[in-house]
Amino acid sequence: MPSWFQGKIRYQKEEIVTDKRGDQIKLKTINEAYLVDAVSYTDAEARLYKEIAANTPNFSVTTISPMRLADVFFFEKGDTWYKCKVVYVTEDDKGREKRIVNMMLVNAENAKQAYERVEESLKTMLIPIEITDVNTTKILDIFPYSEEDSIPANLRPLHEVEKD
Repeated sequence: MPSWFQGKIRYQKEEIVTDKRGDQIKLKTINEAYLVDAVSYTDAEARLYKEIAANTPNFSVTTISPMRLADVFFFEKGDTWYKCKVVYVTEDDKGREKRIVNMMLVNAENAKQAYERVEESLKTMLIPIEITDVNTTKILDIFPYSEEDSIPANLRPLHEVEKD
């Protein structure tokens, strides 16, 4: 199961402003949020630097916090990420009803489409679900785990090194 961390970065961007005295360059502070699949805070920070450094020079990571998500649904179209609260009822071993609340993330064009996409993704569940909340997030992009992020080829397990 992935461990998701929300990372926020900050950087300065030059902006040209025209006023009575002519064109002036002002610095504007930009804050952005990203979601990273990582094993620890340190790993999340390293992956943020790796992913964002190519496109954004001179930025700093301001916050990294864990984000509890049951699932992330990615679709080709949809620029905005929505956080959806999904509720379902199950029974415990003593026969008592237990209410389970899960948070899920989906990208869509609008809140209605986000609702429909989550509903479509969960239609194979055997128990009835209820989507109670659909909220816009400030997340710009998601960096899931990929095989390229695994252990480098020059590192070997300890038991192989001990044999040599």
